[in-house]
Amino acid sequence: MRNGDVRRIDPSSGRGSVLPAYLGPRGRSIHGPTAPGAATLADRTSDLTDAEVSEVVELLARGRLERTSRVLPQRLRSRSWASVERVVLELEGRLPWPGAGWKVGAAAEDVRRAEGVPAPLPGRLFRRSVFNSGAVIGPEFFVNYRLCECELAFELARPFPPRVLPYTEAEVSHGIAALIPAIEIGDSVFEDWYAASGYFGSCIDNGGGAAFVRGPRTTSWCDADLPDAVVDLFVNGHFLKSGIGNLAMGHPVTSLTWLVNWLRERGRGTVTGEVVSTGTLTGHCFVAPGDTVRADFGPLGNVEARFS
Repeated sequence: MRNGDVRRIDPSSGRGSVLPAYLGPRGRSIHGPTAPGAATLADRTSDLTDAEVSEVVELLARGRLERTSRVLPQRLRSRSWASVERVVLELEGRLPWPGAGWKVGAAAEDVRRAEGVPAPLPGRLFRRSVFNSGAVIGPEFFVNYRLCECELAFELARPFPPRVLPYTEAEVSHGIAALIPAIEIGDSVFEDWYAASGYFGSCIDNGGGAAFVRGPRTTSWCDADLPDAVVDLFVNGHFLKSGIGNLAMGHPVTSLTWLVNWLRERGRGTVTGEVVSTGTLTGHCFVAPGDTVRADFGPLGNVEARFS
């Protein structure tokens, strides 16, 4: 594929002008009563203690494993970003599911603003909830939400183990086996998605990650103009909105490199064959059981999932 092959957004297309009443810019209005960016901020800013981190991890893990909503006690609600990062890494070890890779949450500025978070944050992809395009995805993978985001992901051809020096984008780019268009599906044990932003709730729970749908692999991706690559998002056949590749930190490879170095700084690494999803290109889209979601990445392929 050549640079000129990727589509660019046509602002005059007007494809989103006729939507059914139940759909809006963020899909279905089922994210809870709090509007994006309207959360009441937690008073606490100090780091959680070791015991408190363990308590939060246990609360989140039980919610995920039992598929039940949880309420984080006020005393554990802190806007300490370092504590959020600790919880994310420790939660992965508490859940009994083998990993399949990582996802980058809040890579786009719009999402960080809506969720009130200061930076991107990874979440783990688990083998149990990675699907191929066309899958029918049951309720057993979700607690409260099915938040669909159109993303570009990479399959790794080599490991990136911990080391002292940061990995460069050139190194990381040469370690990519394939480009994969994808739909990343978020969820949370907290019932009111945006209210939880007051204590980084959408990120502290595995970066919001729950499931992942893979499209076709593309190995000859290097000539593609990924920052200008366009994806169109459809729900039940209705065009909802478009996204563009530069929302993933300017370039999806930049986002991948960020993830590799975030793990490296914490003594962690990635392994050959893992998949890293680089962040939403379309923002949030909440859907419900019975909905079908399709992401059209043009020459990169289509990704579709139906929720039962």
